[in-house]
Amino acid sequence: MNANMVVVETRLPEDIFNTLQARGLFKDVLAEETRRLLALRFYRERVLSLGRAARLAGLSRWEFLELLSENEIPVLDYSREELGREFEAVDKLEKDLKE
Repeated sequence: MNANMVVVETRLPEDIFNTLQARGLFKDVLAEETRRLLALRFYRERVLSLGRAARLAGLSRWEFLELLSENEIPVLDYSREELGREFEAVDKLEKDLKE
């Protein structure tokens, strides 16, 4: 897949960057980690779907599911109302299929 990309820059204080670099966190690793952290946050806040968050993270859906698990972020996090609507939709679908 060859998608158009947008470059987003982040400025870091030089001393912090040097500290990170001393620990092996060079620009490419920082960029990758930043994308993954953004993907986790935006998925948790329901800004991005699972597929889009996985794409932002540069991972397959299965790999992103693993990342969610490692960070204790639920894949499904419905409120009571949302879950109730989902069950109602399933009941309606079941009824429609029987007719």
